[in-house]
Amino acid sequence: MSHITVWYDGACPLCIREIALMRKLDRRETITFIDIATPAASCPLDRQLMLDRFHASEDGRLLSGAAAFAAMWRAIPILRPIGLLARLPGVLTVLEALYKQFLKVRPHIQKRLKPID
Repeated sequence: MSHITVWYDGACPLCIREIALMRKLDRRETITFIDIATPAASCPLDRQLMLDRFHASEDGRLLSGAAAFAAMWRAIPILRPIGLLARLPGVLTVLEALYKQFLKVRPHIQKRLKPID
């Protein structure tokens, strides 16, 4: 079983909601979630770079974007089939293209979401 580390923006209402869902689904607690909005948090790369794109580590290999999401999904039993599908030729390329499009609208979505208390 792989161990996954996920770095997320704890100051982002969208990210907070997504990570809350992933924590619920991660019943085996195989994922370590690190809030990089906290100044004391350790980042393997430049903090701003990590805030700009989703990052995860799977078995010590740093991943970004769609590949990072796929690694996280593989660690969660109900999402594992989607994560495994991302390993098929061409699928990750499509997912990454979709992720890049999402990054363009993410600021607009973030502005519309109210912070979670």
